[in-house]
Amino acid sequence: MGRITRDQAVARLLDGVEADLGACGTIRDLLERQFQAAMRHHGSELTVLAEQLTPELDAMEQRRRQRVQLVRALLGQNATMDDLLGSLPPPQCARGRADWSRLEELVRDCKQATVRNGSLMAEQFTIMQRLLHGEDGTYAPR
Repeated sequence: MGRITRDQAVARLLDGVEADLGACGTIRDLLERQFQAAMRHHGSELTVLAEQLTPELDAMEQRRRQRVQLVRALLGQNATMDDLLGSLPPPQCARGRADWSRLEELVRDCKQATVRNGSLMAEQFTIMQRLLHGEDGTYAPR
């Protein structure tokens, strides 16, 4: 990373958070579509959605890495985004904290949707394996 000023680094960090807010909305929508496709057993749609999710997640991970690197370059190896936000002037701090809080909430939502989708698809796979191996009572009440 070339030499940049503190103001440039802070601007990059805040721009990255804004980009991630948009990306999280897109990812959440794709995860919801993935869930609906899995519920309907639309394998080809699942493939398309995975192809759309991958670059979104990769770009978001790249911005996260850059954010960690910039915060540590500015404030030291153990610094966090909260440390950086606390060091900003009040208006910038308030906006940054609001965006950061919203991003954390969206990331939690996306992680929950990912777990939900993974659980559904794992259950579907298990049922399919039981059917393929001739297990009786697969759909019998438990």
